[in-house]
Amino acid sequence: MSLRIYGNRQLKTLPGQATRPTLARVRAALFNIWQGHLTGCRWLDLCAGSGAMGAEALCRGAAFVVGIELSGRACEVIRQNWQQVAQPDQSFQIIRGDVIKTLSGLAGQSFDRIYLDPPYASDLYQPVLTTIATLQLLSPQGEIAIEHDPSHLPVEPIAGLQICRQKTYGNTALTFYEVCPQLEGLLPSGSSDP
Repeated sequence: MSLRIYGNRQLKTLPGQATRPTLARVRAALFNIWQGHLTGCRWLDLCAGSGAMGAEALCRGAAFVVGIELSGRACEVIRQNWQQVAQPDQSFQIIRGDVIKTLSGLAGQSFDRIYLDPPYASDLYQPVLTTIATLQLLSPQGEIAIEHDPSHLPVEPIAGLQICRQKTYGNTALTFYEVCPQLEGLLPSGSSDP
């Protein structure tokens, strides 16, 4: 099976439902929302599956893309897909492993755009977002998008992150997070910085 992305490029996918590619209309909607923020960005693709989201980010000008995926077979497909679309001035890294354990290895780095798409019924949402916030992996002007079942948001409030928008596309929802402003709410109304 193949998948088409930006510029009508074909990507490989694994057979079966082991990796569920993001629907084309959801992918298009996300990249429309984030257009203007992709050129030169640092992109983190969590539970990367076929790597379609990272490949699309590369096609749209991301400078550096990191993908984390548990399946070894999927990692090989991601590598092939990203090699096919990456330009000489772009770089990427594919990390095979458990997403929560692997995130700690990225401490000290920051990403402008982070995409999280685990199996909808998984319990990964809360610990992954908490780890991202704790390690400060999201740049101050960056955003995280999580793909999930629209019937409920599988995340409780997370210190350091706030929801900035939510969109629903049929059986898929995207919830976007940004870094909470550091001083917002800390100063009493009417006071000023010393």
